[in-house]
Amino acid sequence: MKSTKWYENEEYLSIVSDLLDNDKVKKLDNYVQHHHSTRLKHSINVSYISFKIAKKWHLDYKSTARAGLLHDLFYYDWREVKFDLGSHAFIHPKIALRNAKKITSLNPIEQDIILKHMWGLTISNPKYKESLIVSLVDDLEAVTEFSKPLKRRVRKFINIFN
Repeated sequence: MKSTKWYENEEYLSIVSDLLDNDKVKKLDNYVQHHHSTRLKHSINVSYISFKIAKKWHLDYKSTARAGLLHDLFYYDWREVKFDLGSHAFIHPKIALRNAKKITSLNPIEQDIILKHMWGLTISNPKYKESLIVSLVDDLEAVTEFSKPLKRRVRKFINIFN
């Protein structure tokens, strides 16, 4: 099966284009996420991979794509900003949900996806399969983005011996 890049997938773009055109979403490109990616790139990756999984499993792939794109809609460096009410992992889903509601209407699945995307670190269980997908893809993408430079160094090291 041919892998299509997110920006080549017309169906995906038809679902999220209004969000990608939104200045509040574009602003995410100004923030580093997981050291080697921007928050916008991270959110697009989570959104697109989750969209493909939800579609394959005959779930609500539209809500999955949209909420996946909005799951980290906050505007601060999470490594620097500290909260009195708890850690970033517990606070930012609520901030992202509040910010997302300011730019678009959200159905219950989309709200749950955004609010519960830190499942595993938080005790709030996802109510929908779509929420679980985004949470797991978010974790996978975080590890992938964080380890990209290490992967390159290992490949370079292996190539020395080839």
